Amino acid sequence: MTLAPWLRLARLGLLAACTYTWLWVHGCGPGPGYGSRPRQRKLTPLAYKQYVPGISENNLGASGRAEGKITRNSERFNELVCNYNPDIDFKDEEHTEADRFMSKRCKDCLNKLSIAVMNQWPGVRLRVTEAWDEDDNHPPGSLHYEGRAVDITTSDRDIKKYGLLAQLAVEAGFDWVYYESKHHVHCSVKADHSVAVEKGGCFPASGMVMVSGGLLKPMSRLRPGDAVLASSELGDVVFSRVLLFLHLDPESRSTFLILSTEDGRCLALTSNHLIFVASTNKPHYHEYYADFASRVRRGDYVLISGRDGSMRPSKITSISQEERSGVYAPLTEHGNLFVDGVLVSSYASIEDHRLAHWAFGPLRFLFGLVQLFMGENSETANQENGTRVHGACPLLPVKFFHSLLIFWICLVTHFCPILSLFSPMAN
Repeated sequence: MTLAPWLRLARLGLLAACTYTWLWVHGCGPGPGYGSRPRQRKLTPLAYKQYVPGISENNLGASGRAEGKITRNSERFNELVCNYNPDIDFKDEEHTEADRFMSKRCKDCLNKLSIAVMNQWPGVRLRVTEAWDEDDNHPPGSLHYEGRAVDITTSDRDIKKYGLLAQLAVEAGFDWVYYESKHHVHCSVKADHSVAVEKGGCFPASGMVMVSGGLLKPMSRLRPGDAVLASSELGDVVFSRVLLFLHLDPESRSTFLILSTEDGRCLALTSNHLIFVASTNKPHYHEYYADFASRVRRGDYVLISGRDGSMRPSKITSISQEERSGVYAPLTEHGNLFVDGVLVSSYASIEDHRLAHWAFGPLRFLFGLVQLFMGENSETANQENGTRVHGACPLLPVKFFHSLLIFWICLVTHFCPILSLFSPMAN
């Protein structure tokens, strides 16, 4: 049989193996804490008047700018959805069901929060006192006018619970949470079409990584097939191959968080990218958990690479914001890498690093088989228009991988709770 038919059979076989593996594999992805159940993080109630993240609500790193009032007669009214969740009490004092109208992102976060409330306090439900405002009861520019903000309490109206309720709202994914009043907690989200929501987490073009040979290379020059400094499941510093870019846009400009450490490291990344962090100085790598960059606080500890090839903790001394060019999100075989000398995940938007890495397992399997079939020397040119993946998979075009990634991300996003029940991480 000629080579071409063998390649066609290989493609079909790899896709079939990919699907089969995704459906049936049971295991945890590598990273800090590999091989053990993830520990439940201790929830710390927000203090009165505290807001998370610690920037203004309309900042791009939080919920973003207001986009204009939505009325029942405006075209944008169709962007709002109605929340009929029976596990949520809606005050609806106007008897117009206005408090049930909200953006889709706000609805999703609110539904997640309602589950967390019932788990935290059995017999207690989430209560919404204000959502979309059509009666001009808020200051100009309020996100309530766009259905992107809600004011919440618990159904028993126990004010002693509100600090923890605010923290639960942070965990549920609200982009800005403010323990605003003794009588309610204010939460808001980014616009549904927000660039920050759609594009996921990334690094700027200036982000530096160390490639094999000890050379430093900016993200703008990184290519699939390059081996970058990363961490193994055992906590060893290793070089891990870049498979592809989950997002790559050299022309885009975005707002990045700048995390500075006591050792002089300055990491730039988007607020919803995962980074390995601990609230105190932990000596062992497996005591660090993946969390969104927006939740990192001054005084937290991250993991940095040492000159002796080791990994050590370093304290966050300052957090700022800066607009930079380019957005890059490299996916490595190990699911993590050191950027600007700090250990970060390859993943964003999905909070569970292990589950994200597990979901991408078939993709790593696919690349491994491709290399087995084609050999390590089968590199193709990485053209400017991105029609082929360089040094990673010469068989299939980049568009195929983008479609496959979107399919997997949708599955993980919608079926994450179901997958967790059947994985070894579940109770």
